Amino acid sequence: MTQPVPMTELWRGPLLESLHLGHAVICDDTGQIVRSWGDPKAVIYPRSSAKMIQALPLITSGAAAKYGLNTEHLALACASHNGAAIHTERVSAWLDHLGLAEPDLRCGPQEPADMAARDGLILADDTPCQIHNNCSGKHCGFLTVAQHMGAGPEYLEIDHPVQQACLSAVEETTGETSPAYGIDGCSAPNFATSLAGLARSMAWFASSADRSDRASDAAQQLTAAMIKHPELVAGETRACTELMRAMAGRAAIKTGAEAVFVAIIPEKRMGVALKIADGATRASECAIAAILVSLGVLDADHPAARKFMNAPQYSRRGLECGEIRPAPGFPG
Repeated sequence: MTQPVPMTELWRGPLLESLHLGHAVICDDTGQIVRSWGDPKAVIYPRSSAKMIQALPLITSGAAAKYGLNTEHLALACASHNGAAIHTERVSAWLDHLGLAEPDLRCGPQEPADMAARDGLILADDTPCQIHNNCSGKHCGFLTVAQHMGAGPEYLEIDHPVQQACLSAVEETTGETSPAYGIDGCSAPNFATSLAGLARSMAWFASSADRSDRASDAAQQLTAAMIKHPELVAGETRACTELMRAMAGRAAIKTGAEAVFVAIIPEKRMGVALKIADGATRASECAIAAILVSLGVLDADHPAARKFMNAPQYSRRGLECGEIRPAPGFPG
C-alpha cells in the first residue's frame, strides 16, 4: 500500500471529529524493513528528527574531543529545546567556551516555548534572541565543527564543509543518495530521504554498540546523551522528554516539524520513523507512543503514555469531552 493509512483519531462525544493519516517504518539492524504502514518509499524532509545525524560530524571530526564537550553538549546538539533557562544558559556557556557570541549563530531569533522564559522576557521588556531558538544547540554544534575545521563563519551554506559533512552522514546512515534539500526553520539545509531510509538510519544508531568504527562510536555517544538528558532534548511537558523518561533508558526519540517522529531502540536493534501526512504534531505524538507500546518499550498505562495516547480531551472548564487515540488496527 502506497497511500497513507489511518493512524490517529480524535473523538468528540460519539463522533469521529478528525482523522490523521500517515506513513511509518520499522527497520532492523541489517537495514531491512520489519514492518511498515503506508508507503515506506515516501520521500520526506526529516526536519529536526535528523539532528542526531547532523551531530555525527561533531564527534567524528574530533571537534567534540578538542573542545572537551560533555554529554550535556551532545544532548543539546540533538535538541529542539523549549528555550528554558536550563537550555539557554548552557548554550550561552557553550558559545563562550568557543570564544563566540550570539551574533555568530545563524539560526535566527525565536520566542521561547517555555512560559517562564517567555514571561521573563516580557517583564524585562526584552526580546528573544538566537539563543532562544529551539535549534541553538544544533547550531552550536555546527559552529564547533566549523571552528575545528578552520572553515568560514557562514556554516549554513550548502557547500560549506560542515553541511557537506552532514550530507555525507545522512547518506551513509540512510544508505541512500539524498534527492534534494530544503531550508529548515532554523535556516539550515535539511536533506530529504525516504521514510525507510530514515528508519534505517535510526536502526544504525540503535545497533551502534555492536560495531567499533568511529561513526558508530559517535552514534552510541549521541544516543546515550539523549537518554541521559531528556530534559535538554526538548523540555518539560514535551513528548520527547516525557516519553523518554517513561521508558527509563530503553529508547531515544526525537520529533521533527510537520509531524515527523523517530525512535532509536538499542535493546531491539531497531529504528522507527513516521510521518503524519497533514503535519499534525498531536497525531505524530500519539502514533509514536502507540508504536513504542507495541514494541514493548513503553508501558501503555504510564501517565506519560496516557498523555499522548488514549488521552482524554477537556473543555476549558475541565469537562471531559473527547479522546485522541490510535486508529483501529494501528499499529496492530
